[in-house]
Amino acid sequence: QVQVVESGGGLVQAGGSLSLSCTVSGAASDAYAMAWFRHAPGKERERIALINRTGSLIDYADSVKGRFTISRDNAKNTMYLQMNSLNADDTAMYYCAAAPFYHELFLNQVKAWGQGTQVTVSS
Repeated sequence: QVQVVESGGGLVQAGGSLSLSCTVSGAASDAYAMAWFRHAPGKERERIALINRTGSLIDYADSVKGRFTISRDNAKNTMYLQMNSLNADDTAMYYCAAAPFYHELFLNQVKAWGQGTQVTVSS
């Protein structure tokens, strides 16, 4: 049974950077496509980055394109999200998720959600 756990959240000043990690267990390292989501109060849950099982296919939401970088290291069973040029609009709970296929309907096939890690950006 696949499980994912996020880490790396915290408080950062506007303009700063933060790196999040998501560790996968209970499955082969390359068995799942993965994604980062975020959910802020008063806003819809947003998929901000998606990566296939090998890292050859990547997609970003327009809100983070050019500032955030998703990557994965299957040898370490870990997915990463490097966040640069952070602003107050990036404040949210960040979640990682695993699914068997890289697909627009990622949410319909999610097999594991992390508990979330809070990112707070001070203005």
